[in-house]
Order: sequence, then C-alpha cells, then structure tokens
Amino acid sequence: MESKASSPTVNNGGNTPGMIKEFVVGAAGGITQVIIGQPFDIVKVRMQVQANQSAIQVARNIWTHEGPLAFYKGSLPPLLGVGACISIVYSTYHTITHSIHSLSPNFSPLTPSQTYFAGGISGLANSFISGPTEHIRIRLQTQSQFQSPSKESRYSGVYDCIRQIYTRAGIRGLYRGHTATLLREFHSYGIWFSVYEFLRANLGTKVQEKKRREETPTWKIASCGIITGLVLWTANYPFDVVKSKMQADGFGERDRVYKNLWDVVRKTWRGDGWKGFWRGLGPTLVRAVPVSGGTFVVVEMVRKVV
Repeated sequence: MESKASSPTVNNGGNTPGMIKEFVVGAAGGITQVIIGQPFDIVKVRMQVQANQSAIQVARNIWTHEGPLAFYKGSLPPLLGVGACISIVYSTYHTITHSIHSLSPNFSPLTPSQTYFAGGISGLANSFISGPTEHIRIRLQTQSQFQSPSKESRYSGVYDCIRQIYTRAGIRGLYRGHTATLLREFHSYGIWFSVYEFLRANLGTKVQEKKRREETPTWKIASCGIITGLVLWTANYPFDVVKSKMQADGFGERDRVYKNLWDVVRKTWRGDGWKGFWRGLGPTLVRAVPVSGGTFVVVEMVRKVV
C-alpha cells in the first residue's frame, strides 16, 4: 500500500486550481513516504515471503551480502508511479466527497463512515496502477532470495522485470494478486482518510478552540499521522501478507507455490497458523512512525505554500 497522504480539504466549487494543489501536496507526501519507508519496506517484504527470520537478521543479511544501497531496491517503480497514483486517489476522493456533501443539507461535514467509503473507492481506483507497481517492486526486492537456479528468476532492472513478467504471463501476470490488492487498497485508504480526519478534528482539541486547519501545531499533525499509520497497518496487515506472497511467487508449474489467493491463505495457515499473517508486522509498525508522521507533516507544510 503505497504513497498515501493526508486527505484534501473539500473544495465545494470543484475548481481546477484546488485539484492541482491537492495533486502537488499529495505527490510530495508520496515521495516522502517512499524515501523514508523503503529500507523498512524491503525488510518487511522479505520477512513475509521467506523462511523464518527476525527483522534484525534480515537487515543484517541485506547489509552484509548486498550492501547498504540494497535497502532501496525496488524504489524506482513507486517513485515513478507516485504522481499517477496520487492523482487518481485525490481526484476520485475529491469527486466522491463533493458528491456526498452536495446531497447533504448545508454541506454537512462527512461522517467517519462516509469518509471511509470515499477513501476506499479512491483506493480501488488507485489499485490499477499501484498493483503492477508494487508487483514489480516486490520482485526486485526479493529476487536475491529466489532458490530457483533458473536465470529467469533474476531481473537486471525495472524494464527487465516488466519484460519477463509480460513474456511469461502477459497483462494478467502484471496484475497478479490483484484481488488481494483491491481488498488492501480499499481498507487502507478508507482507514487512512477517516482516521486522520477524525483525529485532526478531535485529538487534543478543546470545544472553544476554533483554529483554522493551517494553524494546527506540527507536533499534533505528526501525532495524528503516526496514530493513523499504526491503526492502518495493524488492521490491514494480513491483506498485505497475502498480496506479497502472491506477487513474489514464481511462474509456471515448476516454480509456482500458490494457485490463487485462497491457496495462499490455506498454506499460510497450515504452515504458520495465525502468526503467518502477521510476520513482518514489527518493522512495519516501526516504519509507520517516521513514515506516517513525516508524510503528514510534509503534506501540510506544502499545502500552506502552494
């Protein structure tokens, strides 16, 4: 689940400058998320798809055998795709929230469930770009862990990864694990928008306080972002595990481990029980603190100047 940023303020006029502003601030937040979170993310992904190892063991192996730059393997796809993803998410979220507002008397504020729904639909729209982007990223992050001696398991870069996937499985191959991606993106963006907006409206706010959004202290923005990230990943992690396992799986009868989504669920449960759906959660929650807090702070700072 990549490149999430704080929800845009609803522009009831629906003018283009407002949409452009949300695109810029969202892209800034997405890039921040990738830069801060990528080292944590590669550790999480390898814990999800390989044999039992702790986060420290995985990180040590990467550093020792692949070097420090390996922590940024697979960074190019999310960086390249962040603009398109955020554009889709924010334009969709803006359209849906504006429509909901227009149906309510006096443009009443959205309820948490309405915000969750608007964010979820935005996630579904975004999944058609984020799915293939994350698939490529995960293969680049995990390729040194492949046990198959076949040279086809190795990718020289982003283009080579896309070429090999398409050659072996076509467009459907690029969208492997898309059902799990849809579930994760809907739930993720629903939580991301609704929880953050709820916290911004209520956390530490006195009834008599009537401060504008721009006047919110930085520490409070960071706190809301951190809590949002922790809630999101705790509630959504099993979807991410299933998606990662499907996208890291081999091609063909010889190298493929999982037949479909439900086969991933069955084999994960049989092999590791409920713990298998939470492997890698520790570094993910650690990652959520600087990534979510930093992302929301950057977004609100950029929003003030654009």
